[in-house]
Amino acid sequence: MVLKVLNVAGARPNFMKIAPIMREMQKRASFFKPILVHTGQHYDFGLNEVFFAQLGIRKPDHFLGVGSASHAVQTANIMTGFEKVLLEEKPDLVLVVGDVNSTLACALVSAKEHYPVAHVEAGLRSGDWRMPEEVNRVLTDRISKFLFTTSQDASENLKNEGIAEGIYFTGNTMIDSLKTFEKQAGKTGSEKKLGLEKGGYALVTMHRAENVDDGKTLAKVAEIVLTAASFSQVVFPVHPRTRERLEKSGLKQKLESKGVKLVEPLGYLEFLNLEAKAKFVLTDSGGVQEETTVLGVPCFTARRNTERPITVSEGTNTIVDLDSVLLKRELEKLYSGEGKKGKIPEKWDGKAAQRICDALEKGF
Repeated sequence: MVLKVLNVAGARPNFMKIAPIMREMQKRASFFKPILVHTGQHYDFGLNEVFFAQLGIRKPDHFLGVGSASHAVQTANIMTGFEKVLLEEKPDLVLVVGDVNSTLACALVSAKEHYPVAHVEAGLRSGDWRMPEEVNRVLTDRISKFLFTTSQDASENLKNEGIAEGIYFTGNTMIDSLKTFEKQAGKTGSEKKLGLEKGGYALVTMHRAENVDDGKTLAKVAEIVLTAASFSQVVFPVHPRTRERLEKSGLKQKLESKGVKLVEPLGYLEFLNLEAKAKFVLTDSGGVQEETTVLGVPCFTARRNTERPITVSEGTNTIVDLDSVLLKRELEKLYSGEGKKGKIPEKWDGKAAQRICDALEKGF
């Protein structure tokens, strides 16, 4: 048989997760027929097409072009657009990745139309229901037949929630992409183009709504970035939503006056190179927590919690919330040579996509 699979991607983090799966399925053309659906949840070029080009992902078979909107409107638009694709393609399986609105919307439509769902990156939990991603994660897992986890604790989360079947600990496809493109990324020279030297700067990313949408919280974000800047030159690729909020609040000028280098969103290779060569990273991104762990770069997460606790327990990640005092203390430890070293978690070896495809072949 040939397994027809609708592979769904919608936002920037999805592209790095779906790329190795698409490549592996294309290698196994005698068994898989992969169809790529791009919902267009991220529509800015810097967050979209450039990633397809750099990751070697072919042009999507279906592009929904939903764009930005409220959670309700965006999810609804994805559902109505994806339903047409689903009924047209009639796949054997729908594969979704991550925890964005596209993940839940496409999984929900598939389940209601009685198409089996595979969720890549299943079982991650922060326990924080204020995060829309937590809702997306939990609900997607409840309606998926195949649950591919990145770590053993994620598998345990699913079992503790009463899910007894379909759990496969396969590793992390984000790391598949990192391992594939690490050398190529190092050749971009993105740090030199920004006037930076290896180990002589800090990399900052901030984009989550709970950090940037509220004025008071955004002011705390600015303060913690300035704390980082008191230790090192800071480069800050700014998400479009974050830039808009910083400009309206006057905080953009404040950051720049203190030497923070605000730049446009970067391509995957350029960003990966900056990560690898940074002295440390300050972020609210889950994927960056994973990448820095594998790269061995100290990471400080500006959130109350993480759905990727293995990056803290085994990796290089430390949770600092938006606490400038705590970050200062941790950076003092880092610069005195007492920073966290970390190790690479089990099965974060660049072969997750192979294990996922192996499991699907056996499962069908």
